[in-house]
Amino acid sequence: MNEEIDGGVEQTAPIWPVFGDLMSVLLGAFVLILVGVIGVEMELSSKLEQEVKQRQVETQRRMTLEQALAGPLAAGRVTLVNGRIGINGSVLFKLNSDQLQPEGRDVLKSLAAPLSAWLKTRDEILMVSGFTDDRQVRDGNRRFADNWELSAQRALTVTRALIDEGVPSASVFAAAFGSGQPVSSNADEDGRARNRRVEIAPVPRPSSATVKSRE
Repeated sequence: MNEEIDGGVEQTAPIWPVFGDLMSVLLGAFVLILVGVIGVEMELSSKLEQEVKQRQVETQRRMTLEQALAGPLAAGRVTLVNGRIGINGSVLFKLNSDQLQPEGRDVLKSLAAPLSAWLKTRDEILMVSGFTDDRQVRDGNRRFADNWELSAQRALTVTRALIDEGVPSASVFAAAFGSGQPVSSNADEDGRARNRRVEIAPVPRPSSATVKSRE
């Protein structure tokens, strides 16, 4: 009789071991997701920290440069915008000329010492950039073929003047931009006067590896 009853009951697998296995799988998946989320948060936190430090360094850099140029800035002879020292072209040169005026030479003299002191504490060099307005050089001016050549010669003149005043020659170079990067409209004389300028900007010194890769 008991055998007949036992024979009529289905044998089922124990439910608790199956449930335990399922919970283990779910727990493992949860741990993997949690580890992934923590990893992403740590990466974002690291990037944010690096960005904050970089901004702090840039802010300190600008403050240090402003302190170094306190005299020329207070005298209104130069401007300092985003780390670029700007000098109005009319202060440095007569129209369509690359010959320094006395006032322009005095301005560069006042800049040479603080710029040299700045370079001693930084792995940077100075880029001297020449800019013009959009008017072509006057007819009959055979010294310059176009605005590119005029801006190049002005940048070279300023570069040589800085070197003469003590800025290391290996720490300064000239660049020409012609009329390609105006800071004001060329529609009126005031705007064109602002566009005729020379800028001096500290830039990172090329590493030896970078120089070799270009050769």
